Amino acid sequence: MGALALILFLIIFILILKGYPVAFTLAGVSTLFALVLMLVMPDVISFRDFRLLPSRYMGTVNNFMLMAVPLFIFMGIMLEKSGLAESLLETMANLLGRVRGGLAISVVLVGALLAASTGIVGATVVTMGVISLPVMLKRGYKPELATGVICSSGTLGQIIPPSVVLILLAEQINATTRGASQVDVGTMFKAAFLPGFILVAGYILYIVFISNLRPQWAPSIPKAELEAMRGDGFLMRVLKAFLLPLALIVAVLGSIFAGIASPTEAAAVGAIGAILLTVLEGKFSLKILNDVMRQTMHLTAMVFWILLGATTFTLVFRTLGGDEYLIHLIQSADLSAMAFLAIVMVVIFICGFFIDFIEIIFIFVPVVTPIFDIYEVDMLWVGILMAINLQTSFLTPPFGFSLFYLKGVAPPEITTQHLYRGIVPFIIIQVLVIALIILYPDLIYVFN
Repeated sequence: MGALALILFLIIFILILKGYPVAFTLAGVSTLFALVLMLVMPDVISFRDFRLLPSRYMGTVNNFMLMAVPLFIFMGIMLEKSGLAESLLETMANLLGRVRGGLAISVVLVGALLAASTGIVGATVVTMGVISLPVMLKRGYKPELATGVICSSGTLGQIIPPSVVLILLAEQINATTRGASQVDVGTMFKAAFLPGFILVAGYILYIVFISNLRPQWAPSIPKAELEAMRGDGFLMRVLKAFLLPLALIVAVLGSIFAGIASPTEAAAVGAIGAILLTVLEGKFSLKILNDVMRQTMHLTAMVFWILLGATTFTLVFRTLGGDEYLIHLIQSADLSAMAFLAIVMVVIFICGFFIDFIEIIFIFVPVVTPIFDIYEVDMLWVGILMAINLQTSFLTPPFGFSLFYLKGVAPPEITTQHLYRGIVPFIIIQVLVIALIILYPDLIYVFN
């Protein structure tokens, strides 16, 4: 029975790699597999086992924690429409223009601010690609450095809270573990905060290093030109550009960290705050509101369909004893907890070359978390390691989504090879940060 569960897992994984829709592959293949077994091997699985499925579906749909997903998506898309990124990038570039590599550092800092206030990767990469890439190329930046900086900083929303990835990871960990192993979303947000900004620091250190080693790759803006760009009222523009997003970040993350609001309640505050910020920027209209609501509905429906498909897969997999079989295999191989963690991290990293982070969360996390539970490993620590690892799935060729987003808005002279070569140093930085969190797990408890 356990071997049959692994065959089911393998079939689903192959079909997803071939491009079949994730949600319907998870649910459809699992159901068909179970129906065939009911006819051929009725003693293995029966219709009685499927009685749990409706209650599991309703438990997923009614999950208060998952209400934060559409609210954070709404907040991110609304902020993207507000013009926040444009004003932040322009202001930061003016502040750091005289520094060698200043434009690239500006993009990273703005990416971090947008990650802490939006968390929508696609919108961030496209926005910064449209605004900053032509400017960086015009200033003489090496295409590989410019594209690498934009892609990597645009994906910071995957790890810096409020992050939909962290919410989904926490939900999957809680659904497949028990007692002390379960992880609260607010705790996950606090744990991810410092690793996220270590990643930002790593990006900036690399830019400073490469800019001084290869000055021609990242020239500074001439002083006279910079003064002309600043003009009158520069200080007020700086205050306005930073004050509004920082106020929103404090309202959302501050209320969670202070224990005033749950992540779902803070997400609702963030959604209202994003509307107010858009109104203050003079960009709000009924058309904008309609577009944001449609995009939010589309993305939320996609996430929940995948979640329901994953619920079906998990039920069939566990009914067939797949989790117990895997635990038996791991224990008979006499693997240590760290050896198993290393295998899981390598597999997730490799899968990130080919499939999306949501697919990895809903396929792999339910399978491996019960084994971590047996080892009594800290699931908060494992969750943060997975989150940083999953972030690489947006960057790794050939199917890194951030690379596709940027290629879609990049000038014709930017080739796919530029994107692939440019992202390699930033992937290495992410791997080094994963190693740092493995060696010093207490880093995730600084804010907890």
